[in-house]
Amino acid sequence: MDAKNNEPRPYRFQNLGEREDSLAFEARAAEIEGTVFVDENGAKKALRRRPPLLAILNLDVEFNDLQVLRDITLKIRRGETVAIIGESGCGKTVLLKSMIGLISPSSGRVLFKGKDLSELSDKELTETRSHYGFVFQMAALFDSMTVAENVAFPLKQHRKHMKRSEIVERVDRLLEEVGLDPAVVRDKTPSEISGGMRKRVGFARAFAMEPELMLYDEPTTGLDPIMSDVVNQLMIGARDRRKVSGVLVTHDMRSALQVANRIVMLYPTSRLEPDESQILFDGSPSEIERCEDPRVVQFIRGEAGDRIKETVLLK
Repeated sequence: MDAKNNEPRPYRFQNLGEREDSLAFEARAAEIEGTVFVDENGAKKALRRRPPLLAILNLDVEFNDLQVLRDITLKIRRGETVAIIGESGCGKTVLLKSMIGLISPSSGRVLFKGKDLSELSDKELTETRSHYGFVFQMAALFDSMTVAENVAFPLKQHRKHMKRSEIVERVDRLLEEVGLDPAVVRDKTPSEISGGMRKRVGFARAFAMEPELMLYDEPTTGLDPIMSDVVNQLMIGARDRRKVSGVLVTHDMRSALQVANRIVMLYPTSRLEPDESQILFDGSPSEIERCEDPRVVQFIRGEAGDRIKETVLLK
């Protein structure tokens, strides 16, 4: 973090060590505002900044007397995927819901493309949310609808000008994009397909509105390692092929390291010093593996340490 203005500093683009044509590399790196990279001559270059897609400014969220988020300032740049990590109860999901206006801040602001979500009318907020895609933890498909109807649902709600044939065509294309055969799954209900397939349908539905920002809430929970990697590849594809920004809330460090350009770690407010930032870390995947903060090291290694004492006390 930049201590002077409490903003994330520019970070290196993931996989900078790969060899590729310099012009192609610069074009790819330019998808992220503020990217710092090293050219073939070893010189550092910083591409010009653009306004962030999403800006969270001095955000506080309290429920009764419980403070969940404290003075969070975070900016999501266009073209990047940011992983939000941290132990249970540190406010990750509350932060995610605040980003889309499902939870109102106690203080502070959430800006999407410069618009303060708290100042929008219900109609304006609904329109703004159509620029988001949301992949829920358990897919959250409608049980009474077929797979095709689930994917088509946001289109029918927000794209009423679309013809039925256009919707069918887009639904089939989206299912193919996430690796499903429309002819096989189109008319099935969620209960008739596997958990991994339901996750894929959730992605297809989230992509339906051509979102600018994807929000992923623990998307690999309950999946085997192979299907988890499939989900990771879908998130990478959204970033690299669709050029969609993303925020990934996860406990899965493998996903965070594989998918994210940038990792942000939160810490429970109850364990912080009065003036200590709730954001313990904000940097690249390679940087977090070199971080020396013992709390960060403990989390990314999955070590209980002296925290076992808390478990004993609770029994």
